[in-house]
Amino acid sequence: MASIRTRITVSYALAFAGTMFAFSAVVWAERRAVAEHDLRDRAAAVADLGIRILRQTGVENEPVTIFNDSLSGRELTPRYKGLLDILPGYVLIADAKHVLYLSQAVRALSDRDQVKLSIAFKIQSGADSLVTLDDEGIQLLLVAKAEPASATTPVRWVVAGVSTAPLFVASGQVLFLSLVIAPLILIISAVTAWTLAGRMLQPIEQMVNDVEAVSDGRSLHRRIPVEDLGDEIGRLGTTLNAMLGRLESSFAALRRFTADASHELKTPLTVLRADLERAMTTPQGSTDQLVALEEGLQEAARMADLVESLLTLARADEGRFDLHREPVEMEPLIREVTETAYILGEAAGLEVSAPVTQPVTVLGDRVRLRQLFLNLVTNAIKYTARGGKIELSLESHEGAAVFTVKDTGIGIAGVDLPFIFERFWRVDRARSRGGERGGVGLGLAISQWIAQAHGGSINVSSRLGRGSSFAVTIPALPKAETSNASIESP
Repeated sequence: MASIRTRITVSYALAFAGTMFAFSAVVWAERRAVAEHDLRDRAAAVADLGIRILRQTGVENEPVTIFNDSLSGRELTPRYKGLLDILPGYVLIADAKHVLYLSQAVRALSDRDQVKLSIAFKIQSGADSLVTLDDEGIQLLLVAKAEPASATTPVRWVVAGVSTAPLFVASGQVLFLSLVIAPLILIISAVTAWTLAGRMLQPIEQMVNDVEAVSDGRSLHRRIPVEDLGDEIGRLGTTLNAMLGRLESSFAALRRFTADASHELKTPLTVLRADLERAMTTPQGSTDQLVALEEGLQEAARMADLVESLLTLARADEGRFDLHREPVEMEPLIREVTETAYILGEAAGLEVSAPVTQPVTVLGDRVRLRQLFLNLVTNAIKYTARGGKIELSLESHEGAAVFTVKDTGIGIAGVDLPFIFERFWRVDRARSRGGERGGVGLGLAISQWIAQAHGGSINVSSRLGRGSSFAVTIPALPKAETSNASIESP
């Protein structure tokens, strides 16, 4: 396939050739029209001169002789013929029926051409006409001037003819320019277009080379130099740089995700292997064997949870995870979550309360919403020390359901807040209370996806050592739709 430079040059050359052709056609037509107008003016001037000569001298009528077998009538006396012989070109003078005078140029023609000229004039009845003289090989333009006949002037028509050769000369000049000079100009324009296209496309070629140099994820830090941000090439470079930045971030996240997933799977696999080896080397049915099998089962369950979380996020990234949307009453759901929080909090020595629970309905997936709220609750319990407090609330605010989880736990440093929703991200393991094994760092990532899938968001505010507050905002159904859903439900 031809390059852009070649296509631009060919397109420019074709456009220029079309323009030159149209321009040449217009010039040819205009030049021919001007030349034809000049010929008519010349013939009309000769005819007017003949009329003035006749008017100034008068015309004597004498019996005429037969000019030839095809013409009869009267003719002018030799004296007037001599006066009219000064007229240049081809001139005919006639009355209403006969030709009275033929100029020297006409008399020099062959008899056949003279007859043809006379017949052409009579057929046109005084109108301008073109006649071709076969023996002479020329074409004449006949222009007739009418002269009212009188007692002293029986002349009715004075006809002057001029050769149309200047028309062909003018057309030939334009044709010569079109066939000789136009190709030269076309070649020059094509070379110019090729050169200019090369200069204009040079930045794009450089961009192509720079992009080709980014052959793997390790070269994504490179950027395309952009000189002029105002033109299209500058915008293209800026867009490519932004794309490379996003690719660099994606590759970095992918590498980090792979490393973290490998690390998270490596630990339970190592423990599981050690437990299985210990169970195989201990007596059948002994306490040590049962402990080893129990620990192995816990690690297997932990890996299953991790794989399930990874599968959930992978499906969400591909857009293949469909939510079963239906009207969900939030108040019963939050009470259910609160009861679970009471049980978990009691075991951890925490005070759990739910002072505000307002009725509100949203359109969503009840199972996923419950997972979202439980993730936030268990996260608050996990990072709140014994004797701390956790407060849950559900409010209807400006057409949205707002679920808030506040704790008095260890909090999150301000520098860490922008990263808490990244996958496998966790603050230092010191946050894990009492040396207890922490999570895998996917709970908040899944929670954020569930909130965004419902058209909502999660906002967090926290101070290190003062606790954290997570607020989930999800659009609520209007009251009219909520009433209709309640009526339709069995």
